[in-house]
Amino acid sequence: MQILGGTAAKPSDGDEIIKDGDIESFARDVIYASQQVPVLVDFWAPWCGPCKQLAPVLEKVVRAAKGKVRLVKINIDENPELAQQLRIQSVPTVYAFVGGQPVTGFAGAQPESQIRALVERLIGGPLAADVEAELAAGKAALERGEVETAAAHFSRVLETDPENPEALGGIARALLSMGEREEARRLLDEVPKAVAGHAAIAGARAALQLAEEAGEIPDPAGLEARIAADPDDFEARYQLATSLFLRGQYEAAMEHLLHIVKRDRHWRDELARKQLLRFFDALGPSHPATLKGRRMLSTVLFA
Repeated sequence: MQILGGTAAKPSDGDEIIKDGDIESFARDVIYASQQVPVLVDFWAPWCGPCKQLAPVLEKVVRAAKGKVRLVKINIDENPELAQQLRIQSVPTVYAFVGGQPVTGFAGAQPESQIRALVERLIGGPLAADVEAELAAGKAALERGEVETAAAHFSRVLETDPENPEALGGIARALLSMGEREEARRLLDEVPKAVAGHAAIAGARAALQLAEEAGEIPDPAGLEARIAADPDDFEARYQLATSLFLRGQYEAAMEHLLHIVKRDRHWRDELARKQLLRFFDALGPSHPATLKGRRMLSTVLFA
């Protein structure tokens, strides 16, 4: 494809991976640059709503590629001749250039998953994990009791950042939820010293201690049946609370202990209240479940 205008200068190694372009820089930033790495060209306009939705997603994915792909943004209002040459009929339109030629593309705003898939095809391999998104997904899966899914999310983080304390702590909790206490202990014993004091690691260690002290907990279904038959079966509630907590279902676990505190605060020398405090310690003071649990406990104690 012959682009009118433009300079013949090749890109320098220090060129930014995301930049604004125009007809004068197109040859340098796209044609020549795409002979080194794939280049995405985003044709957009200031008045275009979908363009504003697409831009941050494109930039996020390109940054995740760590320099293996570049992004050039072309404002079609300022570069109508270039848009005409490339037959841009609507915006946003994205072309992927490889070896100086457009090889694929799409029109309209697209979900991040599709853009990631496109970039992975262009670079011939997976992108680095979106650490924050993977951690959030792992924590959410753990709280839903989907421990294998949670472990997969945390594992992807560790592929990118092997010493990430939240992922290490999350994996340990997932192992505890699956009954793999020895494996969880081994993982925590091998945590790098640099992150050994992190709250996520300390919380996982506290959860491991809870699991070891709890011993073998009866089947949750049987405990739930006992509670259905007798809502004030405190022993069943206590055991079920511990089981749920170790499975990452923190709020449900706390609700069972709060029921005991509300009905009989002094049961077994305030065991339910003390267990709640241990749950708070295991999660850490800033965890949402800790904050909510403390508020609910205060309400029960001082009502």
